[in-house]
Amino acid sequence: MADETTPNQPLSDNAERVQTTPEVTEPDRAAPVQGTPAVTTADQARLAETTPFDTAPPKPKKDRTKFVVSALIVSSNVKPLLLQCLRVFFANADVPVEAIVVDNASTDGSAAAVTDEFPQATVLREAANMGYGRAANIGLERCRGRFVLLLNPDVQMEPQAIGRLADFLLTRPDAGAVGPRILMPDGTLDPEARRSFPVPRSLFYRTVGLSKMFPNSPRFGSYNMGHVDESEVHEMDAGTATCLMLRMAAVDRVGYFDPRYFMFGEDVDLCYRMKLGGWKIFYLPTAAAVRHETEIPSEVQRRAAYEKYRSMWAYHFKHHAEDVSAFGNGLVWAQIWGRWAVQALKNSVRKAQPARKV
Repeated sequence: MADETTPNQPLSDNAERVQTTPEVTEPDRAAPVQGTPAVTTADQARLAETTPFDTAPPKPKKDRTKFVVSALIVSSNVKPLLLQCLRVFFANADVPVEAIVVDNASTDGSAAAVTDEFPQATVLREAANMGYGRAANIGLERCRGRFVLLLNPDVQMEPQAIGRLADFLLTRPDAGAVGPRILMPDGTLDPEARRSFPVPRSLFYRTVGLSKMFPNSPRFGSYNMGHVDESEVHEMDAGTATCLMLRMAAVDRVGYFDPRYFMFGEDVDLCYRMKLGGWKIFYLPTAAAVRHETEIPSEVQRRAAYEKYRSMWAYHFKHHAEDVSAFGNGLVWAQIWGRWAVQALKNSVRKAQPARKV
């Protein structure tokens, strides 16, 4: 098997290819989308300014010839969804796969249930809820596949989706990650399935509601890329850890998830670092997954809302604050935490409700 060390290295292990889909071999259909923020020379220079989690000594290379895809699932107290996710994953796997489940201190018997029903899966039990990034990093250490499929427990892969995602990465050695068409229960596209990097102007459009008023505008709707046909293969800035296939060679080069994000934001941060490293991120609509509704207790909703906006500020401060004036950074901070305050107020009004579906 060829050693993947750079994004431009030619693919030499055609014997390992899974299946060929015409869409992924047409470079003109996967061209960069106009209107998305470009990675500048200054951004490239920042790649050298890595944080400690990026600069750990290189570990011995693993044998990645046994499995093509490792599914990595971080789970906490969602046993029914987790079990169904694994059932569908193994049933629809059309390439050699393994599953790594990191249990974030569940109290509903999730870990034991997975071990009983799926003895072939690796279950890593954590004594405390470490958040997504730290838990996923533990799982990445155990993954032996050439590619890693980040998978939420509430997502179910459609038939042939796993093989198509893997085949895309095998035929596009410049791709660091590829995301499928993620569908909501009503059949609409999950807006998080394809994203531009959250720069100050897109945050402003979302804060004042212009992105909702003009979702298909290249300017106002650029964050969720509503101006790009969702049925076409195209390059994007970032997918979502809800369902995203990563090339492990790319992850090994740019580093694992930044553990400073507890939940939310770590996937965008990883995609940003991949692009700094010269890798591309793609959206592949011929591979599909369905995201099912999940009941979330109100106290978990409040924590998730806080962490969502905290991660937004952490991402901006890490990657974009240096290019913005102090006044501009103040406006960004006010927008982010102002939106959090409004959402917290709305949640407090609904405090009496036991749970809602998201």
